[in-house]
Amino acid sequence: MGTSSTMRRSACVMATIAGVSAGAMSSASTAIAASHDVPEVAFEVSNVDLGADLRLRHMVVRPSAPKGTVLFLHGFPETMFAWKEIARTLGRDFEIHAFDWPGFGESSRPPAERFAYAPLDYATVLTRYIDTTGIGGDRLVIYATDIGALPALLAALNRPDIARMIVVGDFAPFDRPQYMQERLQALKEPTSAEAVRMAFNASRDEILKNAFTRGLPEAQRYALDPEFQADMARGWQNGHISSADAFANYYAHFTRDQHLLEAQLPKLKTPVRVVWGEQDIYINKDMGVEFSRRTAASLRLLPATGHYPHLQRPGETIDEVRGAFRP
Repeated sequence: MGTSSTMRRSACVMATIAGVSAGAMSSASTAIAASHDVPEVAFEVSNVDLGADLRLRHMVVRPSAPKGTVLFLHGFPETMFAWKEIARTLGRDFEIHAFDWPGFGESSRPPAERFAYAPLDYATVLTRYIDTTGIGGDRLVIYATDIGALPALLAALNRPDIARMIVVGDFAPFDRPQYMQERLQALKEPTSAEAVRMAFNASRDEILKNAFTRGLPEAQRYALDPEFQADMARGWQNGHISSADAFANYYAHFTRDQHLLEAQLPKLKTPVRVVWGEQDIYINKDMGVEFSRRTAASLRLLPATGHYPHLQRPGETIDEVRGAFRP
């Protein structure tokens, strides 16, 4: 397993968060100029080996005097570049990390018989990443959404000192299908899961075009960064397992791992905050309300906001991160 210094010596892309091109995301030698109206924020894109056939593509921003470290965990169908614009701002004050989950972007896609793509598997990936990079502890805030949130909480059950705070939102911590969109309910059911997986694979372009603003009125819709869209499309089928396959495998073990979290909820000692899009059509805000009540975590419902608050209202995410570092 590598060390932080080893990763810093690895081949990496030196770029700025503004205007990352599709070529820069996969090249190890291309430099991209910063946007003229935003102070330059340099970041590195490279690979980190976690052992057991697991290699993650990750993005790191290292300012000269960081006030702390933030690790962003993406959801479906995203890649680590979902956090690009947020990192442009926070990277001036904080060390920023983000990676592609296995099955997404340019990270490894081991065969399902060796890696289940389950929330528990992702929790192991998360702890290995933190240990390898040496970023854990009271200087770390984890911000996790969608499929990234349950693994973060599972990791914290046995590692309460994993971070000073975990901010989670728009996910399904408990087995409550009634709070989930019908297609997600069907993905949880073994009798219908395969048909849904095939449908997801067949509708890649439609998902990448419409999933982020589905259910929002026209006035609340927002545009995605074109390079982020291109990265998702390129990374969807990066090997024999697609991002939809990884998502389906996650759901095949989802109920088991939801039950595990709920049964061990009293063990969750890491401070948690909850941020939720009030108009989330994929996972109803009532799921966030219940989780907040059960964990005594503060809950912030964002009005006129859907399932992806960090993309629709990035300023709110930035405020939450800064708030997590206040005494």
